[in-house]
Amino acid sequence: MARCTTRQRHGVDDGACLGIDQRGSAQRGFRPALHRGLRTLSRLPAGCTDGQPKDPRWAEALTDIPAQQIVALARRMASKRTMINVAYSLQRSLHGEQPFWMTVTLAALLGQIGLPGGGFGLGYGCMNNTGSGRKAFSGPRFSQGSNPIKEFIPVARVTDMLLNPGTPFDYNGQQQTYPDIRLVYWAGGNIFHHHQDLNRLLEAWQRPQTIIVHEQFWTAQARYADIVLPATTALERDDIGSSASDRFMIAMQQAIEPVGESRDDYSILSGLARRLGVADAFTEGRDARGWLHFIYDESRQRAETFGITLPDFEQFWRDGVLEIDYPQADTVLLKSFRDNPDAHPLPTPSGRIEIFSERIAGFVYADCPGHPVWLNKPAPTHALHLLSNQPKTRLHSQYDHGSYSRASKIQAREPLTINPHDAQSRGLVDGDVVKVFNERGAFLAGVIVSDGIRPGVVQIATGAWFDPLVPGEQGSLEKHGNPNVITQDVGASSLSQGCAAQTASVEIVKWAEALPPVTAFEPPSLL
Repeated sequence: MARCTTRQRHGVDDGACLGIDQRGSAQRGFRPALHRGLRTLSRLPAGCTDGQPKDPRWAEALTDIPAQQIVALARRMASKRTMINVAYSLQRSLHGEQPFWMTVTLAALLGQIGLPGGGFGLGYGCMNNTGSGRKAFSGPRFSQGSNPIKEFIPVARVTDMLLNPGTPFDYNGQQQTYPDIRLVYWAGGNIFHHHQDLNRLLEAWQRPQTIIVHEQFWTAQARYADIVLPATTALERDDIGSSASDRFMIAMQQAIEPVGESRDDYSILSGLARRLGVADAFTEGRDARGWLHFIYDESRQRAETFGITLPDFEQFWRDGVLEIDYPQADTVLLKSFRDNPDAHPLPTPSGRIEIFSERIAGFVYADCPGHPVWLNKPAPTHALHLLSNQPKTRLHSQYDHGSYSRASKIQAREPLTINPHDAQSRGLVDGDVVKVFNERGAFLAGVIVSDGIRPGVVQIATGAWFDPLVPGEQGSLEKHGNPNVITQDVGASSLSQGCAAQTASVEIVKWAEALPPVTAFEPPSLL
């Protein structure tokens, strides 16, 4: 297998695909019966919409990939069985839907969707379960029930909601209104990890009258809450380890008694239900172990429909681990659709792959028209593009205080990778501590110099526990290395309103002052 690696600019993946699409060779295997909207797309490479042909020369200027190499790649892709794999992180930028829509379009033009080793894939190499082979059985699960409150917000718009109650916003073709939130009840998660522009969030987090959280450790979420209900870790309770994308079920048997006053989440919620007079309706007469038994037994019935025979609960609990056999045949994405699109339509309005979507076009969103397109991003305000990826030393921000994560730090700060050229021009070497800043804020990080990253780009993992120099003060220096101090809190588009953290520019200077101690892992002073 020949290997060809290119280093294109960040955030231009859809532009690269457009440059490849422009080559007629990429349309050799196109199957019209599977798709809708090629006529609209064909106007883009010709420049009919804006006077700029989207050809390989245009893509070269955008991506830094030579036009000749783009042409050669297009011909190579059309001449062989080709699968296009896209990392999930591309969605977390302005116009983040476009790389995925363009990926499906390019795969459609190649005509290999539904064939083994062809078409497209998402998350290969960054998600351990993608492509691993499993039956569609989803394991034990709870019913989601029905929430009588129908108002909702996209998860990335929490700060907007708290700061702007009653303000309308667009989302997926609808205009919704931000509710007026007086109480926040949060069980699981850390908003000071996953949200952007944390200084803006600090202001918003003061608006509710009461914030209640379930927490196991003194994360920033717990520090900035009014009421903290101590929750058990996985070692302090019984549970079942299973997910819809897993071939294994784990009997997670309690190893130690709950520490201090901590309770498992079910016990906490059952206690609240009892105080509210709805305990019987909530518990249905079962304790936590009883519910594990109930959902496991329910899953045995569903498993039979997938040709899976599960042992009874007692046997499963004694064995501790259950492995589900691989499917007898390999799964090929969209094979049944390719073989018979009328009998196996897609869940789109037309039942086909929609290169052009009449429904999305009808939303009349300037930042997401009814077809894949290159949309220019705002000019950067600083010299370096910041990428903030998922960490390899912890899961999101979980267990950042653990020894493995802490051992990866540089002078107790989260590591930041920078190209040798950018490091030299700023007088930086491995092990230095730097201040990373823009108009939204600043944080400290430890330096790793590597030619594995492009000039003009720096990279730092998310998940360092938020640790401002002056707790609660907007604009205070974050001294641990949390990049969401400087990421912008705007929606990827009016369609998705998703996170756009990867569209961020910064400047970096060497930190020459005495280093402030990292206090993120120290418990707060209690009255």
